[in-house]
Amino acid sequence: MNEPTPEQLAAGEAHGLTPPMCAFLRGETDEELQADAVKFLELFGTPEQPAPVYRSGGPRGVDVGSNGGRGTLAAGVALFRERHGLDEDGRRPEKPKPAPTNRNPYWTNDLTWENR
Repeated sequence: MNEPTPEQLAAGEAHGLTPPMCAFLRGETDEELQADAVKFLELFGTPEQPAPVYRSGGPRGVDVGSNGGRGTLAAGVALFRERHGLDEDGRRPEKPKPAPTNRNPYWTNDLTWENR
């Protein structure tokens, strides 16, 4: 895409066009560029302003607050480990294995044979 000229930018920005839109304006004089900007707006309408993007953090959850000294990272990590059953290394404790039995795990008492 071509970059808009300073004349195109001046004519387009006076009517609220963005710089990429200004690159589409055609005309030799300032009056022709102004008329083309007006025609552009009639055809495509006024561009909407984009919604603001907030990238510096965001809302904090109830776990991370500044009340009672719980607002530190270490306090949040400790709370996460507590809620998810993790030890200090971030691993789940091993569950005890069931005691071995000497019976067949596939044995069933309700098996019947039928003669046909």
